[in-house]
Amino acid sequence: MRAAERGWKARRSKGVEILQAQVLEKISWVVHGFSTRIGGESRLAGKSALNLGFTDWDSRAAVAANRQLLLGALGATKMSLMSLRQIHSDVAHIIAAPPGSDIGESPCGDAIATAQPGLLLAVQAADCVPILLADTAQRAVAAVHAGWRGTLARIVTKTLGRMRQEFGTRPEDVVAAFGPAIGRCCYEVGPEVAQAFAAQFASAKDWFDGPFARLSEGEEPNPLPWLTMMPPGHQPDPERVNLDLRAANRWQLIEAGVLAKRIAVSALCTKCRADLFFSYRREGPGTGRLMGVIGIRAASRSR
Repeated sequence: MRAAERGWKARRSKGVEILQAQVLEKISWVVHGFSTRIGGESRLAGKSALNLGFTDWDSRAAVAANRQLLLGALGATKMSLMSLRQIHSDVAHIIAAPPGSDIGESPCGDAIATAQPGLLLAVQAADCVPILLADTAQRAVAAVHAGWRGTLARIVTKTLGRMRQEFGTRPEDVVAAFGPAIGRCCYEVGPEVAQAFAAQFASAKDWFDGPFARLSEGEEPNPLPWLTMMPPGHQPDPERVNLDLRAANRWQLIEAGVLAKRIAVSALCTKCRADLFFSYRREGPGTGRLMGVIGIRAASRSR
């Protein structure tokens, strides 16, 4: 299929296409998937679109219908979809309530975990990295939204820490899948981001392309820029570097003790692949939202 890559497969249902990682598909009690923009009840740029976020340009009815299509494609129509009000933070929530319970509004944060069967945890993205975690020993799962701020704040390892605290999760028992996100090829950031990562991570240089060493140290590339302004008096744009968010989060998981062979990383870039994905960097605020979802099958507690 159009979206498939090695270690991944594409599932089609009623015109909707979902990506799944083989490392998670092998776990019989796990339901998971990453959405694409293909199909759906929304209309964007004159085409049907599987927008899963409540955006200004789309109707709530269309988004609700799209979410049902997602559940149907995953064979999870009897599961309760749980999402977050994402704020680019390091906040991870544990959901212990069974499906159908009244837990109020979606909590604010960027990660959500549970050991409760029947719940389908969701994070939304339109360039940021959706990360799904499964503890194969304690039967717990988590969904993580990692933009550059969350990555800098170590959201994925803090989520792993919450799972250890709540469920007794050991990193060596965890399987992880990183869904499609903006790639190093397209994710330009400024010197302030390079400097922040350099201050936090000794390995940061491995995640950037461009003049990272100079920018991360805060050096002025031209100490007298007014001498070379073209046209005279025109301040040139600041230099930029390209950041690999997926590599940064993968490194964090491995440092925390997750085995490299148990981490699957999609190479698909959301900005490059306009045919498959929404991208905020490409389309701006008028784009849609993708989802990464994971849950525990309702009848899976019997061993």
